Amino acid sequence: MGQENFRMPAHAQLTFLLASSDTDLLTAMEPTLLAAGARVDIVLSAEAALASISGPRPPNLILLDEQLPGMPTGQLLAAFRADSESPTLPIVLIADTAAQEWVDRLAEGAVDDLILRSAEPAYWQLRLDLVLRSQRVAHELETLRDASLRNTQLDHLTGVYNRESLLATLFRETDRAQRSQGSMCLVLFDIDDFGHWNSRLGVNACDELLCQVASRTATLLRSYDVLGRPGMDEFLIALPSCTPASAMALTERLRIEVFAAPFHVSGEAIRLSACFGIAASHGRSPVVVLREAEKALEWAKAAGPESIQCFGSPPQPLSSPVTFLSASSGDELLAW
Repeated sequence: MGQENFRMPAHAQLTFLLASSDTDLLTAMEPTLLAAGARVDIVLSAEAALASISGPRPPNLILLDEQLPGMPTGQLLAAFRADSESPTLPIVLIADTAAQEWVDRLAEGAVDDLILRSAEPAYWQLRLDLVLRSQRVAHELETLRDASLRNTQLDHLTGVYNRESLLATLFRETDRAQRSQGSMCLVLFDIDDFGHWNSRLGVNACDELLCQVASRTATLLRSYDVLGRPGMDEFLIALPSCTPASAMALTERLRIEVFAAPFHVSGEAIRLSACFGIAASHGRSPVVVLREAEKALEWAKAAGPESIQCFGSPPQPLSSPVTFLSASSGDELLAW
């Protein structure tokens, strides 16, 4: 097999793992692969090949010689798929003949291509090029599928979970809390008199306000807390491993840190406020707990702006409004 240069499609430098102890094959293939702009890692045994794919810099493609010592090729292929962080890592098998066993492995997807040891470099160019292109297409399709799935789960305006995804997530979190005998609380809040701001500022400005509320709220949450928007001006937070007392403390922070500072939109500084309802899961159906959070929110609205109510506790007196005018603000606020 003579040496001949070829080029792979434009990409960042790839790493090929050439797994073979065949000196003639290594001598012929390494310069050819390097000429394509790839980095080539050579291993001489099955054990070394497995260590390479689970190492800090795994390869982008494996060239596996059927004669590689250490373990049977079929067993090594299964180990590759089990140990690799990427189940789509392409494997090209190098064989002496197109034996039925290898044809079957190709058909079942255990290998991505089969190339005879006697093939010329031009043929290697064609086959490796096709394998890499197929891998990129598969990756792009997977990325598009994941993005499409996320789009169906998220509120198109604020980027937090929509109502349907919230309910599905609440059922999963409830199951987890039941198994671990842990706690979970829901915090439901509603922006006070949001219809007034829709009439005064318009839909686009109010959409921006909702995005800012979602963004400020998210900064106060833990990585495993869940934030969603079940209604136009309503937001729901699921707090796994959180007691009612801790949920109340977080809600106080939300009341002050999210809503005390002015919101800026359309050249205006806007003063918003919200009411909050809290309910504890106790491992019960999330539908029941959500109804309790809605009832607590209803009590809070009846108590007045910026109120916080917890289901199962005596209604709390109206809290004093948070301070939103300060000497350092410099904003001439619009308030309702």
